[in-house]
Amino acid sequence: MHPAEAYILGQDEPFRSILLQLQSLIEGLVPGISLKYKYRIPFYYLNEKPFCYLNQSGKFVDLGFVHGNKFIRHTDLMQGRGRKVVRSLRYEFPEAIDYTVLQGVLMEAMEVHS
Repeated sequence: MHPAEAYILGQDEPFRSILLQLQSLIEGLVPGISLKYKYRIPFYYLNEKPFCYLNQSGKFVDLGFVHGNKFIRHTDLMQGRGRKVVRSLRYEFPEAIDYTVLQGVLMEAMEVHS
């Protein structure tokens, strides 16, 4: 089994469900994205460059974007405390995933990434 997938499947609920939903959405919405296991977490790469990561931490799942500091949309929903470059969306429950917001953030991330 791929180490990133083992990480996702090894999480307790509700985090496993959140991670699986995010994995499915990211892979379905971002053409050419590849899942790797870097820094002991699932890390997505686009065009061989870091794009975003998934990390279960405490009571939430962090969907972090490498160049999130360059985003202009949905910044009020993103966390950046103590981080100069990375911004993230945080989810405590699968129902908290707003698909419209996530799609918008992923589209902006692709624009910033290129």
